[in-house]
Amino acid sequence: MTDQKDPAAPTAGPPPGWAAEVTAGYTFAGARLGLGALVTGDHADPAVQVGLPLAMMNRHGLVAGATGTGKTKTLQVLAEGLSAAGVPVFLADLKGDLSGLAVPGEPTEKLLARTASIGQEWAAVGHPVEFFTLGGLGTGTPLRTTVTDFGPLLLAKVLGLNATQESSLGLVFHWADSQGLALLDLQDLRATIAYLVSDEGKPELKGIGGLSAATAGVILRTIVTLQSQGADVFFGEPAFEVADLLRTADDGRGVISALELPGVQDRPALFSTFLMWLLAELYSELPEVGDLAKPKLVFFFDEAHLLFTDASKDFLTQVTQTVRLIRSKGVGVFFVTQSPKDVPPDVLAQLGNRVQHALRAYTPDDARALRAAVRTFPDSPYDLEELLTTLGTGEAVVTVLSERGAPTPVAWTRLRAPQSSMAPAPPAALASAVAASGVARKYATAVDRESAYELLAARATATESARAEQVERAERTPQAERTPRERVERAEPSGFEQVVTSAPMRSFLRSAGTVLGREITRSLFGTRRR
Repeated sequence: MTDQKDPAAPTAGPPPGWAAEVTAGYTFAGARLGLGALVTGDHADPAVQVGLPLAMMNRHGLVAGATGTGKTKTLQVLAEGLSAAGVPVFLADLKGDLSGLAVPGEPTEKLLARTASIGQEWAAVGHPVEFFTLGGLGTGTPLRTTVTDFGPLLLAKVLGLNATQESSLGLVFHWADSQGLALLDLQDLRATIAYLVSDEGKPELKGIGGLSAATAGVILRTIVTLQSQGADVFFGEPAFEVADLLRTADDGRGVISALELPGVQDRPALFSTFLMWLLAELYSELPEVGDLAKPKLVFFFDEAHLLFTDASKDFLTQVTQTVRLIRSKGVGVFFVTQSPKDVPPDVLAQLGNRVQHALRAYTPDDARALRAAVRTFPDSPYDLEELLTTLGTGEAVVTVLSERGAPTPVAWTRLRAPQSSMAPAPPAALASAVAASGVARKYATAVDRESAYELLAARATATESARAEQVERAERTPQAERTPRERVERAEPSGFEQVVTSAPMRSFLRSAGTVLGREITRSLFGTRRR
């Protein structure tokens, strides 16, 4: 006798009446960002629209799915909708696919048939896009920051340091901060570490633990490796001001800031940690605003798993706190990754808006990840283990937070198509956009002003000169030939006095005078608090 399937068991498709429940669940009083239409059976129902309330976009979200399932196009649709609503967007474009946001899309018969089937009124539209690159590695406005601003916690993540080395790096920053000595680039940091393990510098840290030569050597080697990869162009001035992300175009649309990353694909720790720095800066700089009708900025954190790989406990704690608290600054954060398991549970718990594309279950680990993903969704009549492995490209399982903060019904959704180009923008269009940008002119030219490297070199030169002169004087006038009065009247100034009164040291004090005595303070995430 063959087994009969229980007619009450959940199925991949929705049961009768589910369309009405989804319609009610996705009807909002305020503005809505459209995502797509509910799938019923083998077709989408254009009468049942699924979307996100704009006011809840700062409750954060997750866009997940296996490679090739449509995550990038979903990200493009969300960015377009937010821009049209007047909300600035920041996104990272790892492969250059999203540069097409600036170019109107090309209508095709297949595209128009799909958009008509889901009730989308499609028109070819280009959007206001500002292109950025890390330190000028590619086409776009160069983004830079100083080593002091970046802070020890994030830099340790970039350098791949262990807990002991991270602690030692923190000690170096503490000394520089207490001296009011800004570290502008990696050369400054190398000079500072070298000074603190020299005979002259060792006493500086003696009372607070000291810095071993072995640990300093490891840190210096990792810095040299980072420099050899070309990443040192990211550290320097002019430092990027996060206020430049919060802009709207003349027509009221939000500006999409696209960080072009093809030039640093082989340095994932650098760009993922840089994104975290930007987020920490936004938290540090923006005022508390509470709940708004629409967010001030929505930040898409692509390839999110790279941020959390091999992260220390302290680092994960700070990420969690930043994500939790930045909501009150009017900033929404969406993590984009392959699987929900890529995001730590404490962070995942804060992501109220979910767009889950297809998952694969080829291995036992994949199967466990699939079951874990299913358990993160609200109860629904779907057999989600089956559905999540059979979704087509451009389809997703969606649940978001309603305006009263409750999860909406789980909806199998056929997603909208981007109205901008789904192909990368032509190089000429990218270059033209950057050339016409006022922001690009602000950051285009790197500035190399006097900083720790030059100041410490001057300090060492002054000390060496003072010592040499003291030895020379002692040799010219033997001590035994002086009377007691002469020894007092002609007493040689100490090495310290000579260093302090020397021209190089006076230059050092003038340069640092604006901050000496006022220790550089750091934020929750170890970045400089302004």
